[in-house]
Amino acid sequence: MEELVAGARIDHDRYGEGLVSKVNLTNYEIYFASKGKMEISKRSEELQVLESPERPAIGNSLTLPQIDEAISYVLDRFGALQEVVPIGEKWIGGKLIIQPANTALQSKEIPIDVFFHKIVMLRDRLRVLEQNINSHPSLSDEEKVNIQQYITRSYGSLTTFNVLFSEKDHYFKGAGK
Repeated sequence: MEELVAGARIDHDRYGEGLVSKVNLTNYEIYFASKGKMEISKRSEELQVLESPERPAIGNSLTLPQIDEAISYVLDRFGALQEVVPIGEKWIGGKLIIQPANTALQSKEIPIDVFFHKIVMLRDRLRVLEQNINSHPSLSDEEKVNIQQYITRSYGSLTTFNVLFSEKDHYFKGAGK
């Protein structure tokens, strides 16, 4: 396999799609949506090139802000950044009001889109936790299943918030009946 360059889009047998962010002497630094940043040996046979940008001309140098902008663009373009999950149309511009039983205490108002964003982040972090557990090398299958049950129950506890999502594909799903 030819040497990859930063910005190359690859597929890894175990970790899925990723983007090469840095090329070192013996390995690649690759950002995977499911695992984050990882170092993979240049000799790995588990890498398949999906798309490779042209090699930069020797002598061209980029500034740090240009590199930051380019990496952000590539990650966003290939969906490696957090998934955009739309809030239900009826909730746009709404607010969540938390009213204490004691009328002497002040209520709390939170823009519903801020609350929704936190729910989506929680869901995404549960998914990453789930992937990390399932790919953990030192956990037995039985241990993985036992821990996974807690995550599934957590999803089930969060189904109340499904009313905020515009698409059923994004709903929390528990173990069911």
